[in-house]
Amino acid sequence: MIGAFSSLLKIRSVRFLLIGGVNTAFSYCLYAFFLFLGMNYAFSNLFALLLSILFSFRMQGKFVFGNTKKRLLGRFILVWIVIYFANIFLIKELIQWGLNAYISGALAIIPIAVLSYLFQKFFVFRQAALT
Repeated sequence: MIGAFSSLLKIRSVRFLLIGGVNTAFSYCLYAFFLFLGMNYAFSNLFALLLSILFSFRMQGKFVFGNTKKRLLGRFILVWIVIYFANIFLIKELIQWGLNAYISGALAIIPIAVLSYLFQKFFVFRQAALT
């Protein structure tokens, strides 16, 4: 059992999902908390993102892509700016379909996670991804 789990951890996308899952849960809890405080969904999402971005950079860099070079932080932030606007767009569309902001934010997690992985693998940590 431990050997199978250890083998799974050698797969980059599995590590991304595990580390990303922890960060996503943390970020979504912050998002929901800010909504609960009465903030607009866009600001709730922004503040949750800002509070979790450094944690995510360190964890993804170290455990997923094997690269913790601080010089990559600029690319990481740029990617998250793009992802933030994609996320807000998706949440807005889901709200316009009649869903509330809580459910819309939860449903946006999967496509945004895929987008995040692709951007990080091919843009932020691309050197480490090639090795």
